[in-house]
Amino acid sequence: MFKEYTQYDGLALAALVNSGEVSAKELLDAAVYQANKINPKLNAIIHRFDERAYDAAQAGLPNGVFNGVPYLLKDLSFSFADEPVTMGSRSVNIISENDSEIVKRMKATGVNTFGKTNTPEFGLIITTEPKAHGATHNPFKKGYSSGGSSGGSAAAVASGIVPMAGAGDGGGSIRFPAAWCGAFGLKPSRGRNPVGPMFGESWEGAVADHVITRSVRDSAAMLDATSGAEVGAPFVIAPPEGTFLQAAMRAPRQLTIALHQQPLIANTVVDKEVMAVLEQTAKQLEAMGHRVIPAEPNINIEQFWHDFMVVVCAHTAFTIDNIERHFGSAHTKQLEPQTYNMALLGRSLSAVDLAKARHGWHHSQYQTGLLLETYDIILCPTVPTPAVKHGVLPPSRMDEVLMRSADLLNKGIDMGKYAFRSGMIEKLSQPVLGKMAFTLLGNVTGLPAMSVPVGMSKKGLPIGMQLIGRMNDEATLLSVAGEMERAGLFTKASFEK
Repeated sequence: MFKEYTQYDGLALAALVNSGEVSAKELLDAAVYQANKINPKLNAIIHRFDERAYDAAQAGLPNGVFNGVPYLLKDLSFSFADEPVTMGSRSVNIISENDSEIVKRMKATGVNTFGKTNTPEFGLIITTEPKAHGATHNPFKKGYSSGGSSGGSAAAVASGIVPMAGAGDGGGSIRFPAAWCGAFGLKPSRGRNPVGPMFGESWEGAVADHVITRSVRDSAAMLDATSGAEVGAPFVIAPPEGTFLQAAMRAPRQLTIALHQQPLIANTVVDKEVMAVLEQTAKQLEAMGHRVIPAEPNINIEQFWHDFMVVVCAHTAFTIDNIERHFGSAHTKQLEPQTYNMALLGRSLSAVDLAKARHGWHHSQYQTGLLLETYDIILCPTVPTPAVKHGVLPPSRMDEVLMRSADLLNKGIDMGKYAFRSGMIEKLSQPVLGKMAFTLLGNVTGLPAMSVPVGMSKKGLPIGMQLIGRMNDEATLLSVAGEMERAGLFTKASFEK
């Protein structure tokens, strides 16, 4: 078996395959060995199809940039033909009829997919502890969250099972778990990667699919392979000058960086250790020749969380209704309380409520755009705290009872408007939304954003820092990340500690 497997990133593994030093089968043997050894402790992978992957290695994989590299996909938005999708739910088990567009493009790179990774139900919260599959453990500390909703992918990458894995981000779901697991995670600009053919813009454009990786260059090379408009795309965004991989390998010009320190969700406290890493990162960037200046986007934080919740609740209601319409009501009988009640709230809101929320998104987009006229990028924490223990972020039993009672109250009462106006939704959602106080900006605005693994807590848990770029300027972000990685600022993966 290829014992040096974990020492290489995806591009380096593919180079070994292309040179004939290692075969695709040997790489898969190593990945399967790692999965069999590690996954029982982590619960990162919830569905395996090893035989199919071995058949693919034997038949010959596409001779792309990641030829023969073992790969995993998040079990949510990535449809892989003839394999099930559960979306982290006890109510859903659908066999995909076709590959989604981004999966087609990923396959063309030569990756060898052998499984699906864990995710919270419908990707709605930022910890991977679904009732359907159980919790995914943080690779640095058992019993702690791996983040979400791409927590399974982040844990699989950080633990050395695969060098990269498919992930998606609607409120921080690439960057959040990357930060908590000590990996690199880039959310591309809105429209950069395809989300079809099922969707044109998921969650009004908040969702972007890409990968979580250990190296910056793997993320860049995959973005080169997957980006670009698809049939039916709502718009076409400009390609970069050159390639994203070239950008990741070159030093950036001197940048003016806005230091964003104020959470965009009220009553959110940023951990002292996180603030210390933020200050340290700012100093390191200044030592590299960049200018870092405190500056904040002029955003109404009371409206910010409300607008996001209205959009997500409306789309959750659509998702549940769509599943019932296509597959029958039996598919939604065992929804988790937060999913059930977000759908309930979404049904009680009006089209005007959704339009108002989208107008609020535009205000946030405009104000952040004004800030980025003066500054090249924004630096801030990815998450306000290091990883928390399991059971902290999902609804408590009392919250579940209260949430379920909403259905009983929804008799002649506009429960959605009442719940928002009474402060109940703000109270119940704050523990989750507060953790998203820095990541949400990238989803609401559609701007590219990434989490870089640059710190560790005293408990030995990773701390990530976030950099947000101008619209369609992933190249600058990748250049900065590459510079930081080459300077040795990235923390070691869990299997290297």
